[in-house]
Formats: sequence, structure tokens, C-alpha cells
Amino acid sequence: MDATAGKIVLAVKRGDSINHIASKIDVSYSWVYDWVERLENANIIANTDNGLQIIDHEMRQQYAEMMAALYSRDTISQDDAYVIPHFAGMEFAFTEIDAAYVWTQGGYQIARSHDDYPVFIEVHDRDIERWMAFFQQFGVETTLNERPDANEVTGNVHYVLFPKTTSIETEWVDGNPVIPLEDAIDQMMENHPAYEPALEIIADKYDRDIDASHHDPPSPD
Repeated sequence: MDATAGKIVLAVKRGDSINHIASKIDVSYSWVYDWVERLENANIIANTDNGLQIIDHEMRQQYAEMMAALYSRDTISQDDAYVIPHFAGMEFAFTEIDAAYVWTQGGYQIARSHDDYPVFIEVHDRDIERWMAFFQQFGVETTLNERPDANEVTGNVHYVLFPKTTSIETEWVDGNPVIPLEDAIDQMMENHPAYEPALEIIADKYDRDIDASHHDPPSPD
């Protein structure tokens, strides 16, 4: 019963590679490789030609309970705030501020602090109750569609869920599922002054010609 082993088991989705798991949980490839071998020898996961898969679901549940107990007891770090959603086993994508954060590979932050760190994710509307129950296990609060005032939530990290009744389109950046780059750019252009540094990073990093002028409201005659 090790925390790294728990992260691996909870983050695995059928077909994942070791490298993908290492990116998801932000642990070195060699360390994850070593733990995968141990977990395979213990018949908890299988490393097949088609990727990793869980074979002992009862042990996975035990890891889930252990990790929830560990996180609910301590302050959740900013890094772990991006790892925990991977444990839920449900589809999601980082959006809003976190779309900028993920696409700039951590190069841009806005309106967040150590004591007030909301994380913004798109989820399926049908999964809302499961997501809220999942985060409650970790002692983390959730809100829907809108960031709450800092004095209305307990703890530093909390999650803002954006329910979707349509499919969730994702791209993967450094182990994180995030809304597509074009969608992220459109979101940032809606509040261009606040996101200008992020847009500059994205324009340079992804060789995009981003012009804010066509998004500005027309000037009165």
C-alpha cells in the first residue's frame, strides 16, 4: 500500500502506456516503470501488448479508499490538484483558466493564489453527482459553472465543474486532457486583456497567428 502505487492504479485506463501514466501523475518514467513491474507481479495490473489494464478491481477500490483518506487529511498541493481528477475514472477536460495553464505548460496563471486555487474542468452532465461524490471523498468542495468567492469554500483547492450534454472534445498536453487549442484560444479572446500574456505564449509555442482585433466589439459610428 504505497501512495505512488495507488496513483498508478487509480490513473490507469485500459490501453494506457507507462509513459502516459507517468505524465498523468507527474512521476518519472523510470519510477513508474519500476512500480508497474511490482504491480504486475502482484497481479494487480497487466502490461499487455495493447497497454496497461486493471485486473484486480477489488485492490483498486482499496487504493481509492487509501488515497482519499490521505488527501482528505492534508492540504492538497497545486500539482496534485491536476492529478486527482484522473482517479475518478470519468471523462473530463481542463477548461477556462486551466485551459490557458495547460496549453502554456504552466507558463500562465491568473487570479489564483495558494489559498484560493479553483480548478476548472468540463464533465459530462450525466456524471455530475458522481463527480461531486468523488471530490467529497477527498475532502474537496465543488461548484457548478461559476467560481465561488474564496470565503464561500473551505480549503485551498476546489473544483468548478462545467457540465456538458454533448461530447467532450479533448487533446492531451503533458498528461492532461484539455479542451482543443482553438476552443481555448476562443475562450481567452473573450477576455483578451487578462489573457494577453497567455495568447502571446501560445502564438509563439504553437506558431499561431493570433489577432485580437477581429474579436474586439465594433466601435460606435
